[in-house]
Amino acid sequence: MSRFRNLVGALVLGAASFLSVAPAQAAGPAITLPDTRFSFEGFFGVYDRGSLQRGFQVYKEVCSACHAMRQLSYRNLLEIGLSEEQVRAIAATFQVVDGPNDQGEMFERPARLSDRFRRPFANEQAARAANNGAYPPDLSVMVKARLNGADYMHALLTGYVDPPAGFTLMDGMNYNAYFPGHQIAMPNVLNPGQVEYADRTEATVDQMARDVTTFMAWAAEPEAEKRRAMGIRIILFLIILGGLTYAVKRKVWADVKH
Repeated sequence: MSRFRNLVGALVLGAASFLSVAPAQAAGPAITLPDTRFSFEGFFGVYDRGSLQRGFQVYKEVCSACHAMRQLSYRNLLEIGLSEEQVRAIAATFQVVDGPNDQGEMFERPARLSDRFRRPFANEQAARAANNGAYPPDLSVMVKARLNGADYMHALLTGYVDPPAGFTLMDGMNYNAYFPGHQIAMPNVLNPGQVEYADRTEATVDQMARDVTTFMAWAAEPEAEKRRAMGIRIILFLIILGGLTYAVKRKVWADVKH
């Protein structure tokens, strides 16, 4: 009986929480995200390798100063079209903590292919101290963690504009047209020509946002292409199997008199 009362109490509290939150969500106007139309969207979507490599460059040169991607190891970069020599060279530019050594002490060494992406901060407290109390989230699965993730991330990165007349920004906050509530601690980090792409693509804000979003989408779901290819093969197999089954049925029952 006590379990039943506890269950009823939990349901009542849940309903009360929902009812108390719903008006707050409905109070603000709905935000419409631009449809960016990425190459990896849809049943036949694939990742643009050039965009993935440019996106990693944007992450490395801009985003990695604050945001970690701890679900990725440097060897995963082989999957975006970089050679092993290139990835080893990229990894070697980062110092990671290893050990203990024979003297029982931790030490730093250049990163290897097997190492995970280096964190920009030692812990959450250090990250908050360096960002006025805000905690830059890990970006490994950020695209999957947000509704309309890819479109949202692209819109967020390109949505920094001057606040409208009468809008009051809190101290340390920045106005973003696509962030819920329009006040975000992260400043505008993308500026035209901020990176120099190796393939000479023009580094506009829209291009950099599109590329780094593509990289984050791949990081969150690197197996997406293989899964879609498997799905297509399975569908084709079932179509052929269905056709053969129907042909056999017609053959077996052809001589049966009604």
